[in-house]
Order: sequence, then C-alpha cells, then structure tokens
Amino acid sequence: MVGRYRKAAVGGTFDQLHKGHVRLIGKALEVGDSVVIGLTTDEMLKADPKSHFVARFDERRRELLSFLASIGALGRVKMVPLNDPYGPAVDDEEVDALVVSHETYGRGEEINEIRRKKGFKPLKLIVIDDVLAEDGLPISTTRIRRGEIDREGRLLPSGRRR
Repeated sequence: MVGRYRKAAVGGTFDQLHKGHVRLIGKALEVGDSVVIGLTTDEMLKADPKSHFVARFDERRRELLSFLASIGALGRVKMVPLNDPYGPAVDDEEVDALVVSHETYGRGEEINEIRRKKGFKPLKLIVIDDVLAEDGLPISTTRIRRGEIDREGRLLPSGRRR
C-alpha cells in the first residue's frame, strides 16, 4: 500500500503547469494508492471561461502526462476529461479522498453533498496550502499569464510577457 486511501482524486485546468499544481498532484500521489486526475475540457471552459487565455486540452494533457512520466507516476494515475465541475468524484464509489486547495474546498463540500444524496460515503477532503511566489502571493496561472511570475513563483521583470 502506497497511501492512506485506495483512490484519491484531484481536478483542475492545469494550464501552465506550475509549482502549485505540482504540490496538489503530489499530495494526491502521497495519500492515494491510485489517483484520478480530472482535466477540464475545452468544452467546459467555453461554458465557464477563464479571464485569461488557456491552452487547449490536448496541450495541457500532454504537459501533464510528461510531468507524471518524469516523476514515475504514470502507472498509478488515470486521467479523465472533466466536462462538469464534479467529475468522477460524485459517481465513483471507490474514490475515498479528494485533494483540494482552499479555493476549491467549497466544491469538495458540494461533491460530498451529492455523494450523500446518492447514498455514497463522503470523501475525505485533503486541503493543501497555497504555494507562494517570491512576493508572498499565491502562484497562479493567471499571474503567470499576466507575466508577473514564472511557473516557479519567481518575479519577472515588469512588462515581460509569457
């Protein structure tokens, strides 16, 4: 047994895969024997657009798979497309933990409410702390896309765009 839970889940857009994403996925790998990663589809993003450009699903998927291969985790991970904010966490009775950020904790509570109504056991919600950039603010794709920081949270010279 690798983790404390049979199957952990985590979901997101994972655009501009950064240090915060790495911590989120790393925690899921730490606590779960197997991990389901839900990756937001282009269709879902059309219905709920971000305030910045987002790479296409195939590009984000390739980057995520490359990262997982680089840490030797491909054998423990199943990646699934997310067409709604809940994904397989509401239907898969084998999922017993969900790794979330403080920002997405409320969604985890919604997922547990849906699971309760279906007669499923609620998920253990495992909350990770924000990963902070050099300026003490959270690393985010929005900040990376604005050219404020790089994927590691280092401040970029003013006016430089990625």
